[in-house]
Amino acid sequence: MHEGAVHGIWSGTISFSLVAIPVQLVKAVEPGRVSFHLLHSKDYSPLARRMFCPEEGVIVPPQEIIRGYEIGPDKYILITDEELESVSPERSRTIEIVEFIDMQEVDPIYYDHPYYLVPLKGGEKAYRLLAEVMRRTNKAGLAKFVLHEREYLVAVKSTEGALALITLHYPEEILPDEDLSPQEETIAADEKSRIKKSIEQMMKDFYPEKYADERREKIVDLLKKKLKEKPPVEAPEVEEAEGEGPPDLIAALEESMREVKKNR
Repeated sequence: MHEGAVHGIWSGTISFSLVAIPVQLVKAVEPGRVSFHLLHSKDYSPLARRMFCPEEGVIVPPQEIIRGYEIGPDKYILITDEELESVSPERSRTIEIVEFIDMQEVDPIYYDHPYYLVPLKGGEKAYRLLAEVMRRTNKAGLAKFVLHEREYLVAVKSTEGALALITLHYPEEILPDEDLSPQEETIAADEKSRIKKSIEQMMKDFYPEKYADERREKIVDLLKKKLKEKPPVEAPEVEEAEGEGPPDLIAALEESMREVKKNR
């Protein structure tokens, strides 16, 4: 990967001891789902979601939308934007590694989302050195950093010559599993041996290229076929009179929801 070849989500430095490496955070995965828009069958207009109040039967304008944390049926604690801002962490430009760990000791249930770290100009040599050392030792750097007003616990590890950053779930986010485990029963030695032998016979090296999302591939093939058979439909252009606001507050509501999601 080269600087400028990908869209950066965040830029700053990886820091530990006396080392500081300028890096850029970029996406490592793209969900393979095929997404569809809901359209009006009469004219193919995309349908927009609105903030609807069922009590009054009206669309709620952005200035009347507030946040409430549900603590029981129909019971909420109200919180303002200013109060939420007061407890948000300060934005950081540093991924401060506090300790190095063995990634094999981290249960995959703690894994949240992967990213790549790309070296910025001037940090290429130190980046390669850190990636190589962590690859050989199979160690990862445990750190905290702030992204989009949320503080994340992350692991920085080496993967195929590059540095990857994996956001980790906090312990309080992991649901207890006591009720999920079966009751302890005596298992005969020959049963254990038989299952162990079956597993050993099926052991293979992991090659993700062997596997594919078959439903997604069939949907893509279907879309290609339909495109050859018939040109795509076009949604009508919505004319907006000069000096007037967006029709029935859709644009304003969408902007409001973007702000709400950004501040969560």
